[in-house]
Amino acid sequence: MAPPLGDAEVPTSGDVGVPTGSTAQPSAHPGDQVDAPTPPLGDAGVPPGDAADAPSGDAGNARDADVQTGSTAQPLGCPGDQVDAPAPPTGAPGNPSRRATPARRIAQAWRHPRLRWPKRIAVTLVLVLLLPSLAAGIALRVNYAGDPAPGTQTRNRDALWLGHAWVDGRKGDADVKALAGRLRSSGVRDLYVHAGPLEHDGTLPETAYSRAGWLIAAVHRELSGVRVQAWLGDKLASEGPVGLRLERAATRDAVVRSARQILVAGFDGVHFDLEPLHSGDRDYLSLLDDLHRLTRARGVPLSVAAHQIDPLPAAHSIAGTLTGHPKWWSQSYFGQVARRVDQIAVMSYDTAMPLESLYGGYVAQQTSLALEVTPKSTDLLMGLPFFHEDTRVHYASAETVAAAVRGTRLGLSRTDRTREHFGVALYVDFAATEADWTAYREGWVR
Repeated sequence: MAPPLGDAEVPTSGDVGVPTGSTAQPSAHPGDQVDAPTPPLGDAGVPPGDAADAPSGDAGNARDADVQTGSTAQPLGCPGDQVDAPAPPTGAPGNPSRRATPARRIAQAWRHPRLRWPKRIAVTLVLVLLLPSLAAGIALRVNYAGDPAPGTQTRNRDALWLGHAWVDGRKGDADVKALAGRLRSSGVRDLYVHAGPLEHDGTLPETAYSRAGWLIAAVHRELSGVRVQAWLGDKLASEGPVGLRLERAATRDAVVRSARQILVAGFDGVHFDLEPLHSGDRDYLSLLDDLHRLTRARGVPLSVAAHQIDPLPAAHSIAGTLTGHPKWWSQSYFGQVARRVDQIAVMSYDTAMPLESLYGGYVAQQTSLALEVTPKSTDLLMGLPFFHEDTRVHYASAETVAAAVRGTRLGLSRTDRTREHFGVALYVDFAATEADWTAYREGWVR
């Protein structure tokens, strides 16, 4: 989830070797002089005898060539008449158009008896690679079947990510009133307002959230009970040389100071989104411990955006080995993070699922996996895609709000239908359409 910077956040011929079928010239009366007959054109379009060579190679002799090509011998004309040279047989060196093409050579090689076992091995490898994907697709589709249980709707613990325009002066009182009018009939209790990003050393310039005080006061006035949390994040140097380095104690200390700074500014909590964060990162867990001590002492929530959980065992390890980007967290690591925070929001989008049914089934699976390891005292929120650009990991026609809501409810129904500390998180306000809000209200709030 790339942090936004604002509202707009402001992708034929027949066989050449066949004889022409010309006939011999008729003979003249003895003694008559007649014009010399025009010699018939041969296969190459020149009169026979004009430097036309006889066929060679495996053609053998003229009779053999006729047998091979199916042509008939030329009838004899007057003494001295010349007849067409027989055409080169199919595949002969003199017939370029019939020479074996690369594709034909490959096909002949593929049929060679020596390749019987290599072919079987190749087919087996293809099946080994394709069958698990096919099986996973079927499982996800089955996961999307059925009806959600009654009561699996909002618990009024939902959240909404807001862009940077709300704290840099681009939004005003009218915008807050419009937002309040939309949220009053929703289940949204927390607003994650983009107040960063952090510098790579963990510090946070105060100029990044110059209008935070106005926004917090306006939201509290218009929406009683709604919390305004500061959304802080940065790119980690986990897959490249540039970014925030959690392995440095000085950097972690600076992040904690930035969180304290943001709370002094009046925010009701702090929400962190650090990416790409690899499964098993102990430095991140250490940072969360330090942050939670701060927020607990202040009586405000500590919230994080979390990666998806391995859909298959050790998927993050396989992805990391093959691509260098271990997209998922192990279920165990997800649980370790969830136990250190008050609120955890799964970024359950950008899944590369090509079909709505597969995406919905995937969200149902992610919901169940997260519920199994999240403490009941921690708010678990499933992300809803309120954005529509098409990328290599996000197909807008598949990753819909309706599919995400249905998948969330199915997962909740099957795993812990009475769970109270549960909700959805809407990403992101400036890209949302009216259809997104309608699908959220009709599928989740109603």
